[in-house]
Amino acid sequence: MKFIVSSSYLLKQLQVLGSVINSSNTLPILDNFLFELDHKALTVSASDLETTMSATLDIDSTSKGSVAVPAKLLLEILKTFPEQPLTFTVEENSTIEISSNSGKYALAYAPGEEFPKSVNLDEPSVTLVPADVLATAISKTIFAAGNDDLRPVMSGVFFQFSPQGLTFVATDAHKLVKYARTDVTASEVADFIMPKKPLTILKNILGASDAEIKIEYNDSNATFSFDNYILMCRLIDGKYPNYEAVIPKENPNKLMIDRTQFLNSVRRVAIFSNKTTHQIRLKIAGAELNISAEDIDYSNKAEERLTCDYQGDDMQIGYNSRFLTEMLTNLQSDMIMLEMSLPNRAGILTPVDGLEDGETVTMLVMPVMLNN
Repeated sequence: MKFIVSSSYLLKQLQVLGSVINSSNTLPILDNFLFELDHKALTVSASDLETTMSATLDIDSTSKGSVAVPAKLLLEILKTFPEQPLTFTVEENSTIEISSNSGKYALAYAPGEEFPKSVNLDEPSVTLVPADVLATAISKTIFAAGNDDLRPVMSGVFFQFSPQGLTFVATDAHKLVKYARTDVTASEVADFIMPKKPLTILKNILGASDAEIKIEYNDSNATFSFDNYILMCRLIDGKYPNYEAVIPKENPNKLMIDRTQFLNSVRRVAIFSNKTTHQIRLKIAGAELNISAEDIDYSNKAEERLTCDYQGDDMQIGYNSRFLTEMLTNLQSDMIMLEMSLPNRAGILTPVDGLEDGETVTMLVMPVMLNN
């Protein structure tokens, strides 16, 4: 088994695949990349059992075969090469030899048969989504997904497909984000919960792609195919909470304000808030928004006044500044709308401008009890 490949081309592909590999694996074989050679196509795969990703590379070769090569070692050596062709040759003594312009390097390999086989989906449902839409949907929602191992369904992003459009939801019970598109649709109604890790990998590589992504899914697995990559992952098992039920429908108090100005104020005032609750207080009266925080233990306090466009009753409401900051940072619009009903009901944050046709973003932030 022998093939020739460009060093920088191989490194670029392996760095993407390397993000799948865990730092500590229960199965030693998972510390390797699987190289499968079939004449002019080389398929490289990486897996952590839950998520498997493979890339198909065009190379120069006349042979067939499969070997598992130590990932960390291979990435380290590839990073040091200037752009040049590298020749990989599998030797008899269980080593694979890499020949460059300046030298030769031998690594021990394992037989390719030991690598876990990827699952084949039987008669999956298929939906096509443009790369930029999926990348935006992931980056808009993933930050709101939870980290609680006791509630695994909340640790992922909920995908809801229908002929009316696509909806992506993430929540950790304190904050919730719903991202919807009506300009991209699916042929049938389906929903599943995607884990965070494969979504993070997708988010990092989709930004540069303008491909259509083919999403295939059944009850337990989903596959994302685009360009020369295939990412396969096991879905989170369970029923997603009824998120529509927690979004308050009647919100008579509407506050419209410049996003950057509001975000900077919240950041500054939050420095003076209690370090465990991160509580800040919004007091709205007329066209004035008063943002304050106090840490009684250390006698720290801060208060800022902003002008805003407000319709509704005068009110005071408390929020966790970290959640508010995360949400405001995640939005790209110039102006935002905060809709509220009562100090103990969730507030709804939406962008006023900067959205594409058919795109909606709804963010929900739970209030914290104010101690007067």
